[in-house]
Amino acid sequence: MTLRRVLIANRGEIAIRISRACREAGLATVAVYSDPDAGAPHTFAADEAVRIGPAAPSESYLNIPAIIAAAKVANADAVHPGYGFLSERASFAAACEAAGLVFIGPTADTISRMGSKIDARELMEAAGVPVVPGLTPSDQSDAGILKSVATIGFPALVKASAGGGGKGMRALRGAEQAAEMIAGARREAESAFGDGTLYVERLVDRPRHIEIQVFGDSHGNVVHLFERECSVQRRHQKVIEESPSPAVVPRVREQMGQAAVAAARAVNYRNAGTVEFLLEGSGDAARFYFLEMNTRLQVEHAVTEAIAGVDLVRAQLAVAAGEPLPWTQEELSQRGHAIECRVYAEDPANGFLPQAGKLLLYREPSGPGLRVDSGVVEGGEVPVTYDPMLAKLIVQAETRGAAIDRTIAALRRYPVLGIRTNIPFLIRALDHEAFRRGDLHTGFIEEHLEELTAAAAPTPAALAAAATAMTSSASARAATTSEPTAASHDPWTAIHRWGR
Repeated sequence: MTLRRVLIANRGEIAIRISRACREAGLATVAVYSDPDAGAPHTFAADEAVRIGPAAPSESYLNIPAIIAAAKVANADAVHPGYGFLSERASFAAACEAAGLVFIGPTADTISRMGSKIDARELMEAAGVPVVPGLTPSDQSDAGILKSVATIGFPALVKASAGGGGKGMRALRGAEQAAEMIAGARREAESAFGDGTLYVERLVDRPRHIEIQVFGDSHGNVVHLFERECSVQRRHQKVIEESPSPAVVPRVREQMGQAAVAAARAVNYRNAGTVEFLLEGSGDAARFYFLEMNTRLQVEHAVTEAIAGVDLVRAQLAVAAGEPLPWTQEELSQRGHAIECRVYAEDPANGFLPQAGKLLLYREPSGPGLRVDSGVVEGGEVPVTYDPMLAKLIVQAETRGAAIDRTIAALRRYPVLGIRTNIPFLIRALDHEAFRRGDLHTGFIEEHLEELTAAAAPTPAALAAAATAMTSSASARAATTSEPTAASHDPWTAIHRWGR
């Protein structure tokens, strides 16, 4: 099968990332955009851009008929969903197939089977993949769920079968509020997913979140590309990822890799995917349990690309075209250490409130071992409608300590003016003694929240960048107009705009 023209059903940095991979592979690209994204960077990264609707995601980036119609208008023969939006919608994969479009990802059947946490758990148990001890009660009443909690024992975790991102999930540490929390989990699950089905697991306290990148093709080949440590997360959303994990020893890495491959084979997995595990303990005594399978490319795929020396998006295109995997398991190895930080337009000192507005100044760091995947430009607008992630900073070095130092140094050379960002928060997290020790768990941010989110003064690099940019702007205005360079144009009057 020959692919010629790929429609990218996404926006921002991932759309740009996919466009670049397609260009290297000699494929034409089609971007889609909503009204606020007209003229956004991702539309210029593609060969053609097609409007798909107004700002609301339900009317644009989640609008399956509009995206299929755009693919037809642009004569695309394949669709890449990126991550988020429609990437894990079995109905979208099926709609692409029905329209004669190649869906660059797993089959609709695989997405559907892994989309149900209960079904996925049963499949993994049958495949011999370790799962957290738990129960799926046939009696789905609140009383039936409570009975299963009593059987598992406290602490327990109630989770939505169709869940994700922590929605429909409640940790139960005692009987006092159990009934109320079960009812709350069900309401949230029904609201978020239209499905209030719940199951119960033993709560693993202070676990690490470790995921294994897997890749399968249509020729029966499946490989894993090692682990990513994703324990530094907030509200079940990852913030900092790294590879290798400081807690995974070679024996456990091999076991987790084999389990991830078994999980992929159990559902005839094709293309890129991720098997997520909870890790309890450390060293050779560590135990791991299947959490879920993400049937798409991950935000943090660049970490794996850095340590394994591969291009996962290029491999996605090849596998979707029917080619075999470009590497065997024996050809894959880890090299050095990589860290990814998600740079968000948000205010950590104010409950991580998302920010929107114009980027008066935006300068990305550069240098050896640095990669920045972004979907914004200086002077552009950060809309209120979509995810507030501005960019991903990916850093590689010979050792974990060197990678931490390099990442902190790069963040200190990453000035953004006009909106607040989480850059000072990221610096504090990376420089925290517990992070440097590798003492991580999924509650790391909550445990150290106060010291990580305290308001910070702007870095010297930010001040210098602000002074240079604002002075240049004032000089340019003075040269072209009669407007004086008054105090209102003094660079220091804008310093308050620097994100805390």
